[in-house]
Amino acid sequence: MKLYSDSFNDGAAIPGEFAFAVAGSDEPIALSSNRNPHLRWEDVPAGTQSLLLICHDPDVPSRADDVNQAGRTVSRDLPRIDFAHWILHGIAPDVREIAAGSHSSAITAGGKPATSLPTEFEHGINDYTLWFSGDAQMAGSYFGYDGPCPPWNDELMHRYIFTLYALDVPSLTIEGEPVLANVRTALGKVGVLAEASLTGLYTLNPDV
Repeated sequence: MKLYSDSFNDGAAIPGEFAFAVAGSDEPIALSSNRNPHLRWEDVPAGTQSLLLICHDPDVPSRADDVNQAGRTVSRDLPRIDFAHWILHGIAPDVREIAAGSHSSAITAGGKPATSLPTEFEHGINDYTLWFSGDAQMAGSYFGYDGPCPPWNDELMHRYIFTLYALDVPSLTIEGEPVLANVRTALGKVGVLAEASLTGLYTLNPDV
């Protein structure tokens, strides 16, 4: 199975229109259009009953002490953790493409409900839900895609890994909310017939 995008090449930079934020002119960052990138795939194996898509950033700082703090940097040597940007499951086995901007085309405050997203898919909760949990204006459950916004003072280039799984079940049985940890647990209980990945790079640090 192979995964492609017309929005960026594997191992190349993700354009700012597909990010949550871009470098600002007067400030370190400015909010962006937050569109989901285009994806397409081929060579789905026989027997596939559904597909699962996960996009995660494995390079998120494990501590937020220095994140986006003027006069400080987030060291490249700091241990890193995963951050989910997109979880999409229950994708029909005959689907071969997701159009750019079809699952996200703006930044929403106060959460993004699953009911606002394409109804032919099952949508997971991304980790902006946790990131914004202490922000009175932005707090809420964020379903679907929200794009890159790495710390603007991070010394490390962030990777955004889109992974598509071909499953032998028509849907995942997820215990609890459809967050990354619970989805991965459910994934471990079913048969994965094939998988493919695509990696984009993104930074808001002009020195990286």
